[in-house]
Amino acid sequence: MAIAWSEKASSMESLSLSPPVSPSVILTQDELKKIAAFKAVEFVESGMVLGLGTGSTAKHAVDRIGELLLQGKLKNIIGIPTSKKTQEQALSLGIPLSDLDSHPTIDIAIDGADEVDPHLNLVKGRGGSLLREKMVEGACKKFVCIVDESKLVKYLGGSGLAMPVEVVPFCWKFTANKLQNLFQHSGCVANLRNDCKGEPFVTDNGNYIVDLYLKKDMEDLQVASDAISRIAGVVEHGMFLDMATTVIIAGELGITIKNK
Repeated sequence: MAIAWSEKASSMESLSLSPPVSPSVILTQDELKKIAAFKAVEFVESGMVLGLGTGSTAKHAVDRIGELLLQGKLKNIIGIPTSKKTQEQALSLGIPLSDLDSHPTIDIAIDGADEVDPHLNLVKGRGGSLLREKMVEGACKKFVCIVDESKLVKYLGGSGLAMPVEVVPFCWKFTANKLQNLFQHSGCVANLRNDCKGEPFVTDNGNYIVDLYLKKDMEDLQVASDAISRIAGVVEHGMFLDMATTVIIAGELGITIKNK
């Protein structure tokens, strides 16, 4: 798959690196994620406070940080996890942890994304950790997003997959209806996310997730973001606008790095 919009974002710097393996070798999606994650960890230096992301791609980055720490190639780092799952992973690797109360400014955060548009706006939260991710990544000097090229979209919601919104459990149907009506012009369908047992999925913060499925572009993203946030019952949404400073994209032809 070619990187669909690499030519569009003329305001962004782009650096394409040579493929990590022979072009005849077909890499799996997980292998592409790992390549992007390892490249992102090259930005990490000893003495940094790190935002540790959540999800299958970020897991590779956290594993790599733990490996370098064990080898002594990284020293005196502090991790701020974005979920309980990442916290458990980091502790198992011996990564020292803290929180935003103690470290309100983070040097660099590394995390994945569910969608990336040509302007480096993101959809995140299909793993359910969007609130903590947005808090941590909003406090960092540099936010490095790592994806494989399947995550590239022409507009947010363009994959046809979920745009997550974290809501309080109280009267969640009322909130879901408000969200669906808000984006009626985009053919929006709002569904409560369930877990593997068919029960409502509960976030680390004790809230529910309403997933929005869109058939058309929401148009002005900042207007859409503000409108979602004004709905009573909404805790946070999965649009990460103008937050990523660097996006590392792993594809069949190698690694592409895009900077704001």
